[in-house]
Amino acid sequence: MIYLGISPSCTQEFSAHICVVFQGITYDTGGADIKAGGIMAGMHRDKCGSAAVAGFFQILAKLKPKHLKVVGAMAMVRNSVGSDCYVADELVVSRAGRRIRVGNTDAEGRMVMVDLLCEMKEQALQEVSPHLFTIATLTGHAIRAMGPKYSIIMDNGAARRAGNDLEWQKAGEVLGDLFEVSTIRREDYEFHKGKSEYEDILQANNLPSSATPRGHQTPAAFLIMASGLDQHGVDSAKPLPYSHIDIAGSSGPFPGVPTGAPILAMAAKYLKL
Repeated sequence: MIYLGISPSCTQEFSAHICVVFQGITYDTGGADIKAGGIMAGMHRDKCGSAAVAGFFQILAKLKPKHLKVVGAMAMVRNSVGSDCYVADELVVSRAGRRIRVGNTDAEGRMVMVDLLCEMKEQALQEVSPHLFTIATLTGHAIRAMGPKYSIIMDNGAARRAGNDLEWQKAGEVLGDLFEVSTIRREDYEFHKGKSEYEDILQANNLPSSATPRGHQTPAAFLIMASGLDQHGVDSAKPLPYSHIDIAGSSGPFPGVPTGAPILAMAAKYLKL
């Protein structure tokens, strides 16, 4: 993992404080649940979430905004096949102490982000008005649902009450970095509840996300549950705004050049470009 931070002054008052976890799968073979039938090509693009944080921090380094505190974590890993790869039915305990049963090794993006999200949550509890994000080229369902040009933003209750998703959508329209808004529902949490006494959370079913109903919404619920963010909803003593952004549909067609989404939308939202 790689940590990045921009904080102009330790004593400065900030009008915005964002904590961002970015998926950086350097290559995604699918793991033991291997991507077969020619669909593996282009999976070097699965690091575009982390590439986006690098791009955003380049902007921050040049403009040096004084109102903004940003902490970013790039989760870098290769999802490979081999004797030491993880497999379906393995039980993994998250940093938050949640027992996770692996359902599909090709759902690796949510797994590599969850402990970093938990760590960011712990840090955010010590901050004033933080907002947590995960940004990832996460699901084929995002492309099937919205098409190959749009990022998707999903807010938890605290973020939605603040109107965050609509602000991102409006900011993206300014510079042509377009967003669709999706909603995390009760059934998304039900989908990930453990199905036996051995696990608290089921990571995924054994189908591709593109063949799973609500295939881009349920991973957001998984990240909330597995990181312990479900203890910081609107009904808690310390609610934490959190948003999951799936950029799979806007990373650009393969072969071709990635679009750089959602760097422009982030700049428009937080730097008022």
